[in-house]
Amino acid sequence: MRKSLAVSIAAAFAALYAVITIAETTLGGPLTYGVIQLRISDALLPLPMIFGLPAAVGLFLGTVVANAYYMLSPLDILFGSIANLIAGILSARFSRGNVFLAAAYPVLVVTVIIGSYLPLFFVGVPLWLIYAGVGIGELIACFVIGVPLLKVLQRVLGKGK
Repeated sequence: MRKSLAVSIAAAFAALYAVITIAETTLGGPLTYGVIQLRISDALLPLPMIFGLPAAVGLFLGTVVANAYYMLSPLDILFGSIANLIAGILSARFSRGNVFLAAAYPVLVVTVIIGSYLPLFFVGVPLWLIYAGVGIGELIACFVIGVPLLKVLQRVLGKGK
């Protein structure tokens, strides 16, 4: 992939993730940063299966911007962004064209990482509820929205089954 294309893909994904998350935060409030999280922007996390590592890097950068905008904590900026970077890398490198794997990696990674530090901010909330809240939100974002989006893009771009 040419460097200019890679930079363009990263920039597009960074902008999309940040704008969608910030808009959702402005309109939907606590659903993007609470115990129960549903980030519509996380539907983008399976897309590195098609767009590769530049998309994963863009999602990382977009998460930095979005989390800095809300500023739950520097921990959220750091670990939330790292979670999305890892999820994107796994989707890019290990999905092997399987849309369900591309969506499963983000669900698992984001649930474990985000669910592990959220108890620091929501003291007294049972750990199982935090993991369930993040996990269910990720399932909805990645499988209900992300998989159909991925399939449409595969068809439109001619990059899949």
